[in-house]
Amino acid sequence: MMMINQCGATMAAKPAWLQALMAETFFGACLLHENRRKCEKNVFCLHCCLSICPHCLPSHRSHPLLQVRRYVYHDVIRLGDLEKLIDCSHIQPYTINGAKVIFLNYRPQSRPCKQGASTNVCFTCDRILQEPFHFCSLSCKVDHMVYRGEDLCGILHRFDESDFSYAQFEGLRGEGLKGLDEDGQITPNSMVEDSSQFNEGSSCSNINDLNPTNVSSGTHIFKRKNKTADFLPAGIVLSLSSRRKGAPQRSPLS
Repeated sequence: MMMINQCGATMAAKPAWLQALMAETFFGACLLHENRRKCEKNVFCLHCCLSICPHCLPSHRSHPLLQVRRYVYHDVIRLGDLEKLIDCSHIQPYTINGAKVIFLNYRPQSRPCKQGASTNVCFTCDRILQEPFHFCSLSCKVDHMVYRGEDLCGILHRFDESDFSYAQFEGLRGEGLKGLDEDGQITPNSMVEDSSQFNEGSSCSNINDLNPTNVSSGTHIFKRKNKTADFLPAGIVLSLSSRRKGAPQRSPLS
């Protein structure tokens, strides 16, 4: 069983794969397969330190591969996968579709949050968090350690390449990519988000954290209100709309 030693870097330096993972752009179209369906780059090759699409997988068959998913327009990685590579303690996880995930990078806030004396916030970006977490994303934790000059080798794990093998993506190419939509990219039309996940004791709201289910339910109520006219018989509606006041009748003169 082949083991990978990740820590060939000096103190407070980011290893190449970690630096690339946090800086890479995912879910853009792959230039090599832009004419094919499902060509979004949602897989990260830990060996080549770049993002690839499912059609690129055969060229990286012998490399360790990590799947990146998308939630509310931000990149996330399953906690079970990421913690095999790096210590994720003190990073707040979120439960999405029954699986715990970690945000890869920090999420910009639309406006500053009102913080009280006992508010728990991210050490790097001041996003309000639940207790006892200190970071809202992987990059926030890594950047905080680098800023403080701490040794990143203490949080990097030796991982087994078999945990990130090509076999985990079997059947996800070609027509089999339908399964990737369910677990991979979550679009606003299909996502279901628990608003309590982002209600972290803060009085502020992020536009990226809005619950899309509220929008759909509001539309449904609006349509129901418009359907009340359908319950009125057509004759009644017509008579009400075309009714005119007749000429006044006066009593005969005596």
